[in-house]
Amino acid sequence: MSPDATPRLRTALVLTASDRSAAGTRGDASGAVLADRLTALGFVVAREVVADDREAIEGALRAGAEVHPLIVTTGGTGLTPRDVTPQATLAVVDYEVPGLAEAIRAEGRMKTPFADLSRSVVGVRGRTLIVNTPGSPQGAAESLEAIVPVLDHALETLAGPHDHGRGDGDSDAPADSTEDQHAFGRAEDSFSEPEDAD
Repeated sequence: MSPDATPRLRTALVLTASDRSAAGTRGDASGAVLADRLTALGFVVAREVVADDREAIEGALRAGAEVHPLIVTTGGTGLTPRDVTPQATLAVVDYEVPGLAEAIRAEGRMKTPFADLSRSVVGVRGRTLIVNTPGSPQGAAESLEAIVPVLDHALETLAGPHDHGRGDGDSDAPADSTEDQHAFGRAEDSFSEPEDAD
């Protein structure tokens, strides 16, 4: 295998935003749950805890995106003035991925109507996917699980190469074209042209 063909190490950062966890007065249970699940998915996981401070969160996200293709945050997605993780995430991402945030809320909504109060954001910085999850261990776990079915494909797409509309011939996965991605994984007959009515 040539050096260029060596698979990249799959790493992820779990970033916990919590005043109490940062101060050492409460354990980081939600961060541990996320780290365990990501490890089971094949990621080498780093963990970091910061206070509910927008500048601290932004700094951690920027630094993490220099190293990791995936960052999953936990905490700070509610309605209180100290819940600033979504604002920090929006400040550092290049663009949002609203479908994943919608999937997270839809999954939570099946368990509790309070999921609609979550302001979780999913976005991309460079080639890094950043995913906000709630601060509760159960909420964090359910949110991550909601995007697991598409997580690998999202990361593969971000990793490139970015050659719109041209596949590499060795994979049936789509190139970067949005249309190709929407068609991928669907039954072929769902895209058949309707017959002309005579």
